[in-house]
Amino acid sequence: MPRKITASLFISLDGVVEAPDQWHFPYFNDEMGAAVGASLDTAEVLLFGCRTYDSFAGAWPDREAAGGEDAGFAKRLGDLRKIVFSRGRPDLGWRNSEQARGDVAEVAAALKSEPGGDVSLSGSVSVVRQLLAAGLLDELHLLVHPVAVRKGMRLFDEGEPSIPLKLLRSETFTTGVLNLVYGPDTAPPTGGYEEAAATLGG
Repeated sequence: MPRKITASLFISLDGVVEAPDQWHFPYFNDEMGAAVGASLDTAEVLLFGCRTYDSFAGAWPDREAAGGEDAGFAKRLGDLRKIVFSRGRPDLGWRNSEQARGDVAEVAAALKSEPGGDVSLSGSVSVVRQLLAAGLLDELHLLVHPVAVRKGMRLFDEGEPSIPLKLLRSETFTTGVLNLVYGPDTAPPTGGYEEAAATLGG
């Protein structure tokens, strides 16, 4: 099977993806843990923006060393190849980390053409946006939390053109979180007001 690139994001009802540590944890349960873990089951490579990488690298190696309940997941992250997009010189002290050679589209296209396991992202909104714009993201996993955060960066910024997506699968958690998986829609629906109005007449 061809190599896929998938991205997973915690997102609020009003589209905010910034600082999920401020609003996400009340909704975390076993269902969400299973969904997050499943998103890495077939992954061989992780892509990061520099801020998300710094956040992960500042937490997960210590959790692995501590040997707590999440040490196994932390080890899994550490063992994966990690590619970091940064204009500067990031501290790549976390094992198996390297700086990207090329822009997001170039690196992603090269990875998709190579054999191996899938490529995954968690967070890294700027990278996700560039992959969507370039048509290189195969699956967008959104864990939609039932809360309006009302401040912070949103996933979809202003821009052209629009990006049509199709729902591949969905699941509702007991917390009210929606686990939605989207893929690119190569044949989006068409029509205008007249077509919509024609359906109202029964």
